[in-house]
Amino acid sequence: MTKRPFVIPVFLPQMGCPHQCVFCNQKAITGITSHHLSSEKVSKIIIDFLKYRKDTDNNAQIAFYGGNFLGLKKDYIKLLLIEASKFIIAKKVDSIRFSTRPDTIDDQILDYIEKFSISTIEIGVQSMDDTVLLKSKRGHRAKDTVKAFDLLKKRNYITGAQMMVGLPHDDEETAIKTAEKIVALAPDFVRIYPTLVFSGSVLASWYKKGVYVPMDIGDSVSLVKKIYLLFKKKGIRVIRMGLQATRDLDSKAAILAGPYHPSFGHLVLSDIFLDGVISAVKADKKLSEELLIKVHPKSISRMQGLKKRNVEILKKKFNFKTIRIIQDTSLGIDECHVVS
Repeated sequence: MTKRPFVIPVFLPQMGCPHQCVFCNQKAITGITSHHLSSEKVSKIIIDFLKYRKDTDNNAQIAFYGGNFLGLKKDYIKLLLIEASKFIIAKKVDSIRFSTRPDTIDDQILDYIEKFSISTIEIGVQSMDDTVLLKSKRGHRAKDTVKAFDLLKKRNYITGAQMMVGLPHDDEETAIKTAEKIVALAPDFVRIYPTLVFSGSVLASWYKKGVYVPMDIGDSVSLVKKIYLLFKKKGIRVIRMGLQATRDLDSKAAILAGPYHPSFGHLVLSDIFLDGVISAVKADKKLSEELLIKVHPKSISRMQGLKKRNVEILKKKFNFKTIRIIQDTSLGIDECHVVS
């Protein structure tokens, strides 16, 4: 398993964005008001985060998130990259990463940033369906994403793709097709986000008028599970499912509706474990009253499910009186072994 880098996030909420996507309200997501950060402020953010870096942590990256990085004015891009590069020169940080829209990537801008130690570029794909992109007011088409990945691959960047499910005009079929088209782009990793209705977004007004109906948590988990397994089968890492929990999101003031859960990714992985055990139990012709499940130590909570939901489902479904989940370091983190 590839060890994740120690990431130092520098948020640039909606900065450099030429369009107001219907789902977006970065102030609600990050809790940070959009404004230009001075070089001194950027430096302070990095220094403060470096205090949390442990000796055992992998390589460190400064990450510019929340906006459209390559959509910023060139002199401001240069300011940010120069400030980040000071920490690379000082050997406190190893590289830089950022997220950007696919239609901001071309040879000219890539030539401009080439001299900086940028290792990873994430693209806000969201969907590979042109109708979904149009309804979401993304301002670009799927072909722009294809072109962007082609340019980045030629320059040997580590690439990431961010996709969303439950956007306007999106359904299970179009979401699965988006995932399949992302697989064809061969990103090094992906993030999967369920669409949420943020206060102050265009989607919020549509939701209040009944024009847009968000997915419920159950359907969202089920769909993201299918997409996760598709990426896994193709050898593409899924590094996040659902937005990272923050104080603002957990307060519920920022989210009007939609499948938000602070442990969304855990719900998906837990469901996958449950499916695996159910399949194994159904295949076993000699069921007893006790079920023994062996998993990797890091997967105990995933196997149990939130509030031991999986345990209760298995007991009810198969009439087990006792279910024991024990650690087995010989198993992979995604594996389970059933003994009944």
